Amino acid sequence: MSGTLVVLRGGGDLGSGVAHRLHRAGYGVAVLEIEQPTVIRRRVAFASAVYDGEIMVEGVKGLRVADAPTGRWAVSQAMIPVLVDPHGRFLPELRPAAIIDARLAKRNLGTHITDAPVVIGLGPGFVAGGDVHAVIETQRGQDLGRVIYAGAAMPDTGVPGKIGGEDAARVLRAPAAGITRAVRQIGALVKRGDVVAYVADAPVLAFIDGVLRGIIHDGVVVPAGLKVGDIDPRGVVEHCFTISDKARAIGGGALEALLHCGVFP
Repeated sequence: MSGTLVVLRGGGDLGSGVAHRLHRAGYGVAVLEIEQPTVIRRRVAFASAVYDGEIMVEGVKGLRVADAPTGRWAVSQAMIPVLVDPHGRFLPELRPAAIIDARLAKRNLGTHITDAPVVIGLGPGFVAGGDVHAVIETQRGQDLGRVIYAGAAMPDTGVPGKIGGEDAARVLRAPAAGITRAVRQIGALVKRGDVVAYVADAPVLAFIDGVLRGIIHDGVVVPAGLKVGDIDPRGVVEHCFTISDKARAIGGGALEALLHCGVFP
């Protein structure tokens, strides 16, 4: 592993796809997360290390660490350190060559082009040449994974991309505010009408048949309407435990952007 460190702010499934591809390409990678990540595809997200201490994603180990020196050590051991650091207080110690904002908030949460030698944003909310050096398109379609060096990604449509012919119906949302509790596990085959989780005492129901590709961690406090799960109508259980095609495409775009901007492994 080289001395070139890339820090991802956000370790959900898309950010983890980027982290995994960069790690495989020889970069050192660290992930900064919030105290209670609302990650859905937990089996392929380095954010899960916040809850479980560690996570293995397609042969790459993510390890929760408490500080920047331990994070540097984890990188030297070919692991991806995950630090709980929503405000980026460890960034001066980590001294990354590049920062990738993978929080997917659809707006800029405070990322500036001066935060690191190279700064990249995923999806809408960033302007390449303004607050970041490059933007990666995250909307499914012809331009998925395209690198934008001037301007912005396509605006958020508010409608999930189609998978197996389904879009909004495949997404599970909290029917009320409260604490989450799953009753079905990732990889379980479900039918329309099945209860897959509860938020407080309100059941979260499946609207389609398929495989439960993701479900939020137990014990997370969520507002009503938040995405808490995802059903894949294709029903392929193995897909639940591998990085998605979308995440791989975005990872390829991030790799291109780093090389274009002169950040080499």
